[in-house]
Amino acid sequence: MIDAVGNPQSVLLLGGTSEIGRAIVRRFARGGRALRVVLAARPSPRRQAAVAELEGWGCAVEALDFDAAALDTHPQVVAKAFAGGDLDVAVVAFGVLGDPEAAWREHDVAVELATVNYTAAVSVGVALAGRMREQGHGAIVALSSVAGERVRRSNFVYGSTKAGMDGFYRGLGEALRPRGVLVTVVRPGFVKTTMTEGMSPAPLAVTADEVAEVVAGAIRERRELVWVPGTLRAVMSALRHVPGPIFRRLPL
Repeated sequence: MIDAVGNPQSVLLLGGTSEIGRAIVRRFARGGRALRVVLAARPSPRRQAAVAELEGWGCAVEALDFDAAALDTHPQVVAKAFAGGDLDVAVVAFGVLGDPEAAWREHDVAVELATVNYTAAVSVGVALAGRMREQGHGAIVALSSVAGERVRRSNFVYGSTKAGMDGFYRGLGEALRPRGVLVTVVRPGFVKTTMTEGMSPAPLAVTADEVAEVVAGAIRERRELVWVPGTLRAVMSALRHVPGPIFRRLPL
Protein backbone atom coordinates (compact mmCIF):
# COMPACT_ATOMS: atom_id res chain seq x y z
CA MET A 1 0.00 0.00 0.00
CA ILE A 2 0.97 3.67 -0.30
CA ASP A 3 2.85 4.49 2.89
CA ALA A 4 2.23 7.34 5.31
CA VAL A 5 4.40 9.77 3.34
CA GLY A 6 2.87 8.96 -0.04
CA ASN A 7 5.33 6.41 -1.40
CA PRO A 8 3.79 3.51 -3.35
CA GLN A 9 5.23 0.02 -3.26
CA SER A 10 3.89 -1.01 -6.67
CA VAL A 11 3.07 0.80 -9.91
CA LEU A 12 1.35 -0.14 -13.17
CA LEU A 13 2.47 1.96 -16.13
CA LEU A 14 0.09 1.72 -19.08
CA GLY A 15 2.07 3.17 -21.95
CA GLY A 16 5.36 1.89 -20.68
CA THR A 17 7.54 3.72 -23.20
CA SER A 18 6.06 7.12 -22.28
CA GLU A 19 8.80 9.50 -21.15
CA ILE A 20 6.48 11.16 -18.66
CA GLY A 21 5.28 7.81 -17.37
CA ARG A 22 8.83 6.54 -16.88
CA ALA A 23 9.78 9.78 -15.14
CA ILE A 24 6.90 9.23 -12.69
CA VAL A 25 8.12 5.70 -11.93
CA ARG A 26 11.68 6.96 -11.45
CA ARG A 27 10.40 9.60 -9.03
CA PHE A 28 8.60 6.93 -6.99
CA ALA A 29 11.77 4.79 -7.01
CA ARG A 30 13.96 7.63 -5.75
CA GLY A 31 16.01 6.84 -2.68
CA GLY A 32 16.50 3.19 -3.55
CA ARG A 33 12.96 2.09 -2.74
CA ALA A 34 12.14 -1.49 -3.70
CA LEU A 35 9.42 -0.68 -6.24
CA ARG A 36 7.48 -3.35 -8.12
CA VAL A 37 6.63 -2.10 -11.62
CA VAL A 38 4.31 -3.62 -14.19
CA LEU A 39 5.21 -2.02 -17.49
CA ALA A 40 2.53 -2.43 -20.18
CA ALA A 41 3.45 -1.59 -23.76
CA ARG A 42 3.79 -3.14 -27.19
CA PRO A 43 6.87 -5.37 -27.61
CA SER A 44 9.64 -3.25 -29.13
CA PRO A 45 13.24 -2.17 -28.60
CA ARG A 46 11.83 0.90 -26.84
CA ARG A 47 10.05 -1.34 -24.32
CA GLN A 48 13.22 -3.32 -23.76
CA ALA A 49 15.10 -0.08 -23.14
CA ALA A 50 12.41 1.11 -20.71
CA VAL A 51 12.62 -2.14 -18.75
CA ALA A 52 16.42 -1.89 -18.57
CA GLU A 53 16.23 1.74 -17.50
CA LEU A 54 13.84 1.06 -14.63
CA GLU A 55 15.74 -2.04 -13.54
CA GLY A 56 18.79 0.20 -13.37
CA TRP A 57 16.88 2.26 -10.81
CA GLY A 58 16.41 -0.84 -8.67
CA CYS A 59 12.84 -1.61 -9.77
CA ALA A 60 11.55 -5.16 -10.14
CA VAL A 61 9.95 -4.91 -13.59
CA GLU A 62 7.39 -7.17 -15.24
CA ALA A 63 6.63 -6.39 -18.90
CA LEU A 64 3.16 -7.03 -20.32
CA ASP A 65 2.02 -6.79 -23.94
CA PHE A 66 -0.40 -3.89 -24.31
CA ASP A 67 -1.85 -2.25 -27.41
CA ALA A 68 -4.06 0.75 -26.67
CA ALA A 69 -5.96 0.28 -29.93
CA ALA A 70 -6.79 -3.39 -29.15
CA LEU A 71 -9.72 -2.49 -26.92
CA ASP A 72 -11.02 -6.01 -26.39
CA THR A 73 -7.72 -7.08 -24.80
CA HIS A 74 -7.70 -4.41 -22.08
CA PRO A 75 -9.59 -6.32 -19.36
CA GLN A 76 -7.20 -9.26 -19.72
CA VAL A 77 -4.13 -7.00 -19.62
CA VAL A 78 -5.33 -5.28 -16.45
CA ALA A 79 -6.20 -8.64 -14.89
CA LYS A 80 -2.67 -9.91 -15.61
CA ALA A 81 -1.20 -6.74 -14.11
CA PHE A 82 -3.05 -7.35 -10.82
CA ALA A 83 -2.37 -11.09 -10.81
CA GLY A 84 0.87 -10.55 -8.91
CA GLY A 85 -0.87 -8.71 -6.08
CA ASP A 86 -2.39 -5.33 -5.29
CA LEU A 87 -1.15 -2.31 -7.21
CA ASP A 88 -0.86 1.00 -5.40
CA VAL A 89 -0.71 3.34 -8.40
CA ALA A 90 -1.80 2.92 -12.02
CA VAL A 91 -0.53 5.53 -14.48
CA VAL A 92 -2.48 6.00 -17.72
CA ALA A 93 0.27 7.48 -19.87
CA PHE A 94 -0.37 6.40 -23.46
CA GLY A 95 -1.50 8.73 -26.22
CA VAL A 96 -0.77 10.04 -29.70
CA LEU A 97 -0.35 13.63 -30.82
CA GLY A 98 -0.82 13.16 -34.56
CA ASP A 99 -0.62 15.73 -37.34
CA PRO A 100 -3.15 18.44 -36.40
CA GLU A 101 -4.16 19.22 -39.97
CA ALA A 102 -4.33 15.61 -41.13
CA ALA A 103 -6.44 14.85 -38.06
CA TRP A 104 -9.49 16.70 -39.40
CA ARG A 105 -8.93 15.91 -43.08
CA GLU A 106 -8.03 12.21 -42.97
CA HIS A 107 -10.47 9.71 -41.52
CA ASP A 108 -7.91 7.16 -40.29
CA VAL A 109 -5.85 9.79 -38.48
CA ALA A 110 -8.90 11.17 -36.68
CA VAL A 111 -10.12 7.72 -35.70
CA GLU A 112 -6.69 6.73 -34.35
CA LEU A 113 -6.55 9.85 -32.19
CA ALA A 114 -10.07 9.28 -30.87
CA THR A 115 -9.48 5.57 -30.26
CA VAL A 116 -6.13 5.81 -28.48
CA ASN A 117 -6.57 9.08 -26.58
CA TYR A 118 -10.19 8.72 -25.54
CA THR A 119 -11.82 5.34 -26.12
CA ALA A 120 -8.79 3.34 -24.95
CA ALA A 121 -8.39 5.60 -21.93
CA VAL A 122 -12.01 4.94 -20.96
CA SER A 123 -11.55 1.22 -21.60
CA VAL A 124 -8.57 0.83 -19.26
CA GLY A 125 -10.14 3.22 -16.76
CA VAL A 126 -13.19 1.00 -16.34
CA ALA A 127 -10.97 -2.08 -15.94
CA LEU A 128 -8.72 -0.33 -13.40
CA ALA A 129 -11.71 0.95 -11.44
CA GLY A 130 -13.05 -2.56 -11.03
CA ARG A 131 -9.75 -3.91 -9.73
CA MET A 132 -9.16 -1.01 -7.36
CA ARG A 133 -12.68 -1.24 -5.99
CA GLU A 134 -11.96 -4.86 -5.14
CA GLN A 135 -8.70 -4.10 -3.33
CA GLY A 136 -10.19 -1.06 -1.57
CA HIS A 137 -7.25 1.30 -2.03
CA GLY A 138 -4.94 2.76 -4.64
CA ALA A 139 -4.58 5.68 -7.01
CA ILE A 140 -5.09 6.18 -10.74
CA VAL A 141 -3.03 8.89 -12.42
CA ALA A 142 -4.49 10.08 -15.75
CA LEU A 143 -2.19 12.18 -17.92
CA SER A 144 -4.49 14.71 -19.55
CA SER A 145 -3.47 18.04 -21.14
CA VAL A 146 -4.27 21.73 -21.05
CA ALA A 147 -5.16 21.24 -24.72
CA GLY A 148 -8.48 19.84 -23.52
CA GLU A 149 -9.30 22.79 -21.27
CA ARG A 150 -10.36 25.04 -24.16
CA VAL A 151 -9.97 23.40 -27.53
CA ARG A 152 -8.01 25.49 -30.03
CA ARG A 153 -8.18 25.54 -33.82
CA SER A 154 -4.48 24.62 -34.06
CA ASN A 155 -5.01 21.10 -32.65
CA PHE A 156 -8.74 20.75 -32.07
CA VAL A 157 -9.02 17.01 -32.77
CA TYR A 158 -6.29 16.18 -30.26
CA GLY A 159 -7.70 18.73 -27.83
CA SER A 160 -11.17 17.24 -28.09
CA THR A 161 -9.87 13.76 -27.26
CA LYS A 162 -8.09 15.11 -24.19
CA ALA A 163 -11.21 17.02 -23.14
CA GLY A 164 -13.20 13.79 -23.22
CA MET A 165 -10.52 11.78 -21.43
CA ASP A 166 -10.17 14.49 -18.79
CA GLY A 167 -13.91 14.56 -18.15
CA PHE A 168 -14.11 10.79 -17.83
CA TYR A 169 -11.36 10.57 -15.22
CA ARG A 170 -12.71 13.52 -13.27
CA GLY A 171 -16.04 11.70 -13.06
CA LEU A 172 -14.32 8.41 -12.26
CA GLY A 173 -12.67 10.10 -9.31
CA GLU A 174 -16.07 11.12 -7.99
CA ALA A 175 -17.35 7.56 -8.37
CA LEU A 176 -14.34 5.95 -6.68
CA ARG A 177 -13.82 8.40 -3.82
CA PRO A 178 -16.26 6.57 -1.49
CA ARG A 179 -14.30 3.34 -2.14
CA GLY A 180 -11.02 4.85 -0.92
CA VAL A 181 -9.49 5.11 -4.41
CA LEU A 182 -7.88 8.36 -5.55
CA VAL A 183 -8.03 9.50 -9.18
CA THR A 184 -5.60 12.30 -10.04
CA VAL A 185 -5.99 14.12 -13.36
CA VAL A 186 -2.76 15.79 -14.48
CA ARG A 187 -2.97 18.70 -16.91
CA PRO A 188 0.50 19.53 -18.23
CA GLY A 189 1.20 22.26 -20.73
CA PHE A 190 3.94 21.79 -23.31
CA VAL A 191 6.27 19.00 -22.16
CA LYS A 192 9.69 18.69 -23.75
CA THR A 193 9.81 15.04 -24.82
CA THR A 194 10.47 12.98 -27.93
CA MET A 195 6.78 13.41 -28.87
CA THR A 196 7.23 17.19 -29.09
CA GLU A 197 10.74 17.13 -30.54
CA GLY A 198 11.09 19.61 -33.38
CA MET A 199 8.19 21.75 -32.17
CA SER A 200 8.75 25.24 -30.80
CA PRO A 201 8.28 25.06 -27.02
CA ALA A 202 5.23 26.97 -25.83
CA PRO A 203 5.48 29.42 -22.93
CA LEU A 204 5.72 27.71 -19.52
CA ALA A 205 7.14 24.55 -21.08
CA VAL A 206 8.24 21.86 -18.61
CA THR A 207 10.21 18.62 -18.57
CA ALA A 208 8.97 15.09 -17.87
CA ASP A 209 10.80 15.15 -14.53
CA GLU A 210 8.94 18.30 -13.51
CA VAL A 211 5.62 16.60 -14.28
CA ALA A 212 6.74 13.59 -12.23
CA GLU A 213 7.56 15.78 -9.24
CA VAL A 214 4.07 17.29 -9.29
CA VAL A 215 2.47 13.85 -9.62
CA ALA A 216 4.40 12.54 -6.61
CA GLY A 217 3.21 15.51 -4.58
CA ALA A 218 -0.38 14.99 -5.72
CA ILE A 219 -0.35 11.34 -4.59
CA ARG A 220 1.16 12.33 -1.25
CA GLU A 221 -1.42 15.08 -0.68
CA ARG A 222 -4.30 13.11 -2.30
CA ARG A 223 -5.05 15.84 -4.81
CA GLU A 224 -7.53 15.10 -7.59
CA LEU A 225 -6.44 17.73 -10.13
CA VAL A 226 -3.03 19.27 -10.76
CA TRP A 227 -1.59 21.58 -13.41
CA VAL A 228 2.02 21.56 -14.59
CA PRO A 229 3.29 24.17 -14.09
CA GLY A 230 0.85 25.38 -11.45
CA THR A 231 0.63 28.84 -13.01
CA LEU A 232 -1.25 27.32 -15.95
CA ARG A 233 -4.32 27.06 -13.77
CA ALA A 234 -4.69 30.84 -13.61
CA VAL A 235 -3.78 31.25 -17.29
CA MET A 236 -6.37 28.75 -18.48
CA SER A 237 -8.99 30.09 -16.08
CA ALA A 238 -8.61 33.47 -17.75
CA LEU A 239 -8.60 31.99 -21.28
CA ARG A 240 -11.88 30.15 -20.65
CA HIS A 241 -13.63 33.51 -20.48
CA VAL A 242 -12.03 35.16 -23.51
CA PRO A 243 -14.68 35.79 -26.21
CA GLY A 244 -14.37 33.59 -29.28
CA PRO A 245 -13.48 36.36 -31.80
CA ILE A 246 -10.58 37.42 -29.56
CA PHE A 247 -9.53 33.89 -28.60
CA ARG A 248 -9.09 32.77 -32.19
CA ARG A 249 -6.64 35.63 -32.80
CA LEU A 250 -4.40 34.75 -29.86
CA PRO A 251 -1.00 33.21 -30.74
CA LEU A 252 -1.78 29.81 -29.21
